[in-house]
Amino acid sequence: MKPFRLSRRTLLRGAGSIALGLPWLEAMLPDARAESTTLAKRFIAVYQPGGTVLDKWRPSGTETDFTLSPILTPFQALKDKLTIIDGVDMVSAVGEQHQSGIVALLTGTPQTGNQQFSGGPSLDQVIAARASADKTYKSLEFAVRWATGKSHGRLHPINSLTFADDTNFSPIPPRIDPVDVWDTLFGSLSSDGSSTPSLLASKRSMLDFLDRRYQAVAASLGTRDRQKLEEHLEQIRTLERALSVEPSTDASCTAPAVVDTADYDPRSGINSADDGSLKDTSSDAAIPKVGQYFMDMLVMALACDLTGVATLQWSDTEAKHTFPWLNLSEHHHFYQHDGGFRPAECEQIATWYSEQHAYLLQRMSETDMGGHSLLDESVVFFGSELQDPPSHQKNNAPFLLGGNGGGLRSGRYLTYSGESHNDLLLSLLRLFGDERESFGDANYCNGVLAGVV
Repeated sequence: MKPFRLSRRTLLRGAGSIALGLPWLEAMLPDARAESTTLAKRFIAVYQPGGTVLDKWRPSGTETDFTLSPILTPFQALKDKLTIIDGVDMVSAVGEQHQSGIVALLTGTPQTGNQQFSGGPSLDQVIAARASADKTYKSLEFAVRWATGKSHGRLHPINSLTFADDTNFSPIPPRIDPVDVWDTLFGSLSSDGSSTPSLLASKRSMLDFLDRRYQAVAASLGTRDRQKLEEHLEQIRTLERALSVEPSTDASCTAPAVVDTADYDPRSGINSADDGSLKDTSSDAAIPKVGQYFMDMLVMALACDLTGVATLQWSDTEAKHTFPWLNLSEHHHFYQHDGGFRPAECEQIATWYSEQHAYLLQRMSETDMGGHSLLDESVVFFGSELQDPPSHQKNNAPFLLGGNGGGLRSGRYLTYSGESHNDLLLSLLRLFGDERESFGDANYCNGVLAGVV
């Protein structure tokens, strides 16, 4: 019989906000796994569109003695910080070919409802309840060259990655303007890392004003709309409370250098054509610069303890932008199947994404958090909405994990035989101390994925 364990943390939380002094009990002794494992502190999910070219993505060799593939070669210097997941299927991605993949990627649920969004919260939002409980922001969502093609700059199942842990599993739009992101996150930091009181006071005053205005509107709304508005108000109140928490001012927390992004239109998607025929070559050419700027800000937001959870989207499932720096003048969807499957171009694009992902891990590994790196205490999850571009198949999905948060053992190539990616999501939850038995749609979850935890 499994020994009964009493969690002292549970007792304290079970008493509401009142902290109770308790005697030490034998039932509070941690089990062997808890003694040997430190829970992960930070979670990042990174989405890249369009799947991969499997025979150019798949490594060769054994679990601990493997050779990186051409697409994964940019990770060579960080190979010991990488966990490659091969042979896992996105069986919960039920719905439209591309949309179902991005909706299920972090939720493990099929598309549902009239708007065809998610049937559950995304993994990042569930983790945020633990990892960001005392942070300024519950989570941060960034996106580069977002809402292209058919979504025309609007939130849509084509481009929605994250979903709130609320009654409606509301889709969360990403922040897309790098200028606004820098100002929001770091505009109140002076050169020495301390907060500027006048700016903080101004932000608190603005949020308080919005709270009062929304309360006045609520009285004239129906029940369903009031419920939605109350959930939105709670987000505003969370920000108000968070602004009373000063950001970290240790040596690892400094505002990133400002990058000139005047050549980049974050809302270019509004003017997109369904077929991608309208091109914004200036914004497209700025994608590498803007992407690295977002990654620098993401890393510093974690280092400054502003949040414990973040997501980064490289475009959306349409990805109807060009790649001038790769000398590719058509959009990604064209190379996937609109213009017939072009494996050489798809491999080139996927390899470039690997270079960006390696940059993120490198920046995290260089960020000292007091005797260990930011990457050491984090879990980074990389994924796409499908595996095979021409067929839209989602078996053998290209998943990667970075970091060692929660005791994740890296430097491994793990192979599976059609296990559900819901099991992988559940395993990632375990690294953050969440002991639930299922995640996402229970019909597609069989338990933790062997070898990950």
